[in-house]
Amino acid sequence: MIILTTTAEAHEHSRRRACKRVLVPTMGALHAGHVSLIQLARASAGVNGEVVVSIFVNPLQFEPGSDYTRYPRPAAADGKVCRAEGVDLVFQPAANEMYAPGRSTFVKETSLSERLCGGSRPGHFRGVCTVVAKLFHLLAPAAAVFGEKDFQQLAIVRRMVRDLDFPIEIIAAPTIREPDGLALSSRNQYLNPQERAQAPIIRAALLEAARAEEKLSAEIIERVRSKIATAPLARIDYAEIVGADDLQPRLMIEPRSLLAVAVFFGKTRLIDNVLL
Repeated sequence: MIILTTTAEAHEHSRRRACKRVLVPTMGALHAGHVSLIQLARASAGVNGEVVVSIFVNPLQFEPGSDYTRYPRPAAADGKVCRAEGVDLVFQPAANEMYAPGRSTFVKETSLSERLCGGSRPGHFRGVCTVVAKLFHLLAPAAAVFGEKDFQQLAIVRRMVRDLDFPIEIIAAPTIREPDGLALSSRNQYLNPQERAQAPIIRAALLEAARAEEKLSAEIIERVRSKIATAPLARIDYAEIVGADDLQPRLMIEPRSLLAVAVFFGKTRLIDNVLL
């Protein structure tokens, strides 16, 4: 497994080795959800292709006062996961390698990023688009894998690829869950035992909504809010029903309606979604 830490090395590797390269962008703290992305990447790359995992805690994605400084960075454990999964290349740059002092150029999507997590975290998706565009430029992948748990991110990256004519296939990976339904996330480790015990209410509320017979979005959302409210430690950030392709609000349930939620347990913000 090759480990690169500079943008110059990434450029040189991309120029030197011509093959089908499939990228899995991550912020590290790799878990079973990331492993599923890596496995999808391997299936797409084939035996003669190359699987690349980027590990970079992107400061542009973190709003002031967020958990950037305490975000887990278990480099040794991440390397072990990558080796076990047969990753060919790990790109693991420092922040000052990715962003020059006085940086003033960013990539911003202006439609899909305005709601949901974009409404709660101003500037977050500008950071996502900027770093993903840089990774695409540096590593020149033929495809990249993103998880459906971060559905808004997936939609925004697809839009950026379309609008900026990146010759890259975006592969969607299903959400991987704990046995009790909680979506796997690097932030789950922030939960204390009481918060962790109540967190599966998110998935329970989504499944109840998916089975409901109501057709008005407001009725479904009220059902979700009432269910989550039975967990005393839960604090809802948002619960919305939008179109899965344009992320615009839907008054009625129709094909490819997406129910997306964000819920705080203490200071830990968890997201999840379900197609209705």
